[in-house]
Amino acid sequence: MKKFLMAAAGGTIAGIIATTQIAGPLLAQEAAKNSSVYEQLDLFGDIFERIRAQYVEEVDSGELIEAAINGMLTSLDPHSSYLSPKAAEDMREQTRGEFGGLGIQVTMEEGFVKVISPIDGTPADEAGIESGDFITHVNGESLLGLLLDDAVELMRGPVGSEIVITVVREGEPEPFDVTMTRDTIELTVVRSRTEGDSVVLRLSTFNEQTYPKLEEQLKEKVEAAGGMENINGFVIDLRNNPGGLLTQAIKVSDAFLDEGEIVSTRGREAADGERFNAKLGDLAEGKPIVVLINGGSASASEIVAGALQDHRRAIVIGTKSFGKGSVQTVMPLRSQGAMRLTTARYYTPSGRSIQSLGVSPDIIVAQPPRRTEEEKEDETTKRLSRSEANLRGSLNNDSLTEDEIKQIEADREKAEKAAELRVEDYQLAYAIDILKGLSALTPKD
Repeated sequence: MKKFLMAAAGGTIAGIIATTQIAGPLLAQEAAKNSSVYEQLDLFGDIFERIRAQYVEEVDSGELIEAAINGMLTSLDPHSSYLSPKAAEDMREQTRGEFGGLGIQVTMEEGFVKVISPIDGTPADEAGIESGDFITHVNGESLLGLLLDDAVELMRGPVGSEIVITVVREGEPEPFDVTMTRDTIELTVVRSRTEGDSVVLRLSTFNEQTYPKLEEQLKEKVEAAGGMENINGFVIDLRNNPGGLLTQAIKVSDAFLDEGEIVSTRGREAADGERFNAKLGDLAEGKPIVVLINGGSASASEIVAGALQDHRRAIVIGTKSFGKGSVQTVMPLRSQGAMRLTTARYYTPSGRSIQSLGVSPDIIVAQPPRRTEEEKEDETTKRLSRSEANLRGSLNNDSLTEDEIKQIEADREKAEKAAELRVEDYQLAYAIDILKGLSALTPKD
């Protein structure tokens, strides 16, 4: 027994020695790292003091520190940044649904301000600003070299004031100026309408109002149609929707799924990952869904499109989405400001990340360039071709009753309205045609 105890003790002592031999170099490495960090912080302090003491003009210490913090964050990726107290309040206003400006969602790409998307019904939308445009100047002042928040601040101003932005657009040989009038931006997060037997739900952003408005308007349209049996399907229009709150993207996806994963997030550590699953209940009651996306569909929009696509709950049409597959966490700071930090990537139910790649539509449908009113009228005129019925003295159709003829004429009128929609919005018309086709293949009860 004494020998056993001694052997055990010897083993314990040997273990301690071995651990010390391994841990010693690790502790030394960690100490060296910490020493290096402290040296660099000392260097930062030295530079800060020299700027305060010797720069050609007097500087504001607070602004200098804010610029240093923002520089540190923006060096990480285009979506991490420091929010001053004013910028933090502006962001809170956006999530509530009302703010001032032009109505453009922008990001920074290689030092240039790039439009993610214009917001429906805003000065930017009405002026024809498009997803993918680059803004190079504001009122003649170059934006090159500015931080994104500073560039955005230049675009803000009193409601009713004019602003001239210079735009570079792919396919245009030269930059061109666009004049707009600043306005209060009141977001209508969900617009709905009925096209034939289809319900169109247009989502312009994902803020606190998105899911409640979606649910409310969907139910209103179904009730107005006389019940779900009179609806052939739904179009969820996410074009030029720049995203917003992750929680709302999850709720909107869940609204049309009965089960399964909606999205997962994966952070730096495995323990930081989260999975979000659908609960029983489909607002569309299994009716076909078409999701519309384009290059201005980003972030939360891509979560919804990816989830419904992976579960084969919807056909996704349009063009490739923006490709923002990262999650930002807004962390309040003691200064009343905040820090927006990229903390995770998100993945669709099949496990694919859309970061930089975007969501690829099941059917690629490009939107033709905007047409003038004259071009639209010409298109309508071309469709109105002459037929046998237009000829003087043509015979009547004796195989149909008067009621049957009226029904055919009513169906034809619907088809003509659909054709008019193709001139106005080709992608939406395509989506509605898909729902019609699916409906025609569905056996009637």
